[in-house]
Amino acid sequence: MRISIALIVSFFLSSALFAQTGQLSTKNKRAIEFYFRSNQAIDEKDYEKALFNLHEAIKTDEKFIEAYAQLGDIYRLQRKYKEAIPNYRRVNELNADFNRAIYLKLGEAEIFTAEYPLAKADLEKYLTYPAISEANKSYARKLILDCDFSIDALKHPVPFKPINMGETVNTADDEYMPVATADEATLIFTRKIAQNEDFYKSNKLDNKWQKAVPLPGQINTPNYNEGAQSISQDGKYLFFTGCNRPDGIGRCDIYISTKRGEQWGKPFDISPPVNTNGWESQPSLSASGRTLYFVSNRAGGLGGYDIWRSSLGDKGWDAPVNMGPNINTIYDEQSPFIHADDSTLYFCSNGWPGMGNKDLFVSRLSKSGEWGKPVNLGYPINSNGDENGLTTTANGAYAFFASNNLNGFGGYDIYTFELPPAARPRVVTYVKGIIKDARTKILLEVAVEIIDLEKNIPMYQNYSSLPEGDFLATLTSGKNYALNISKSGYLFYSDNFSLVGHEAKNPFNIVVFLEPIEVGSKTILKNIFFDTNRFDLKPESMSELNKLVSFLNINPTVKIEISGHTDDVGADQTNQTLSENRAKSVYQYVISHGIPATRLVFKGYGETQPIQPNTNDEKRAMNRRTEFKVVAK
Repeated sequence: MRISIALIVSFFLSSALFAQTGQLSTKNKRAIEFYFRSNQAIDEKDYEKALFNLHEAIKTDEKFIEAYAQLGDIYRLQRKYKEAIPNYRRVNELNADFNRAIYLKLGEAEIFTAEYPLAKADLEKYLTYPAISEANKSYARKLILDCDFSIDALKHPVPFKPINMGETVNTADDEYMPVATADEATLIFTRKIAQNEDFYKSNKLDNKWQKAVPLPGQINTPNYNEGAQSISQDGKYLFFTGCNRPDGIGRCDIYISTKRGEQWGKPFDISPPVNTNGWESQPSLSASGRTLYFVSNRAGGLGGYDIWRSSLGDKGWDAPVNMGPNINTIYDEQSPFIHADDSTLYFCSNGWPGMGNKDLFVSRLSKSGEWGKPVNLGYPINSNGDENGLTTTANGAYAFFASNNLNGFGGYDIYTFELPPAARPRVVTYVKGIIKDARTKILLEVAVEIIDLEKNIPMYQNYSSLPEGDFLATLTSGKNYALNISKSGYLFYSDNFSLVGHEAKNPFNIVVFLEPIEVGSKTILKNIFFDTNRFDLKPESMSELNKLVSFLNINPTVKIEISGHTDDVGADQTNQTLSENRAKSVYQYVISHGIPATRLVFKGYGETQPIQPNTNDEKRAMNRRTEFKVVAK
């Protein structure tokens, strides 16, 4: 808080001025001598020596106003607010008009000790004085808002039952900054041993967290600290903060490391324009992997530390954009965490109304693309102390945080708690898949794409990784998604996940068998859509149709048959005609996008080739489909 630091400096100077001009409240030479010694110690930043001399001065003269004021300032500088308060109050008892700044300092200290009604009274008293600087007046009003919020929050506590993560995660050393993968299979956090910060991980087995071990690979170092990390939803990429490294650009930079198998590769600086010669830290990666949120004190911000974001473009990370006044204040905003729904942002701030020091807040992205006014997570999640570094599970039900005042195993420990419903993000699930060759059953590395069908934009683009041959991507309720999997030499695979109208809480675990391009091999186009009894292609079909066009362009010798199929509802001839018209619609779209008609045929099979018995709505829906089959290669 730059304002309060400025006040401390100005008060030290004013106290020294009293000493130099002989305007002290005491005539006791012995007391003045101790006071002079304290001033010298303050100049040398030896605050313990200064405290000793000030206490001696007060013992000599119990009405030495300047000594009490100086004691309050030093204790407040050391954040020993309980010790600062009685000294400030003693100043006011001896002379209520001694220094009006005492009321501002006292109010601030009382907030930090949760004495909110007293703080409000002292701050309001401060504002009655004339000729107050605009900066101090603004700060006092901000603190009064903190008082009003806190008094009300104490009357309306939110549910909060923190649970220590246990001895497999926590030790007598400090553990903090926990983040979990979307499937909650791995927790990664920072452990500080003998002033060295390294990353550790704990895997969940049979719903129990296993003993944490250092991250394997090249990410941890003996000479530098690694911390403030963000892991991608699939657990393959780790963004973190590295400070004072020889390959760095500024004092602290953001780095990235990639996981192959169980090993983490050598991290590299992600470079400008994200990193500067200033301070960049605390990254948080969106579920799509295409937006990076982080903290910086670079030029162009609104306060000391602001939250910024950068988007991943064709040429790398774009120039960062400040999150603006709906998120940032003239004070400090830090520890951003973007939830897997890509529309709920948690962070800490000492600028928005809170309980004192830094509080945790949540802001939500509107349909118009604007971030909403931050909402304080409430008491007792927030307190008069510092709260920061909150992350959540992908499903949004639970949060992780670190604390050193909940009687843990020692230092900072990691805790989890159930988020109150009002503080939760949108419900998110995930799809986790393993991809194999349909003939050999060998695991494959393939391109994976998930598309928001309404907007026809990719929400996830990556490769399944070897040796696991798997991928993981999050899905937010309320949307329809297309999944496309492709690899050279194979037919592409598509799937559809409809999450409109319900909250999907159970994950999708799939095993995909890719068919090699051979005559007779075929695949279902699961994201070709028609209205009932119609053959007009719906807009949501565009991404799948374009994928088919791309496949044929990449494989210029392949010829295919496009086929339409129906269920058994309705007359046979009606179904036959409908299936043929639907196949023809796909055929016409493909040739209109540059594929020669000589490479395509279309055919309708009506209800004659079901892949499921037509015994219920779900199975009938599977029979209503569009396919393509390789007829020549």
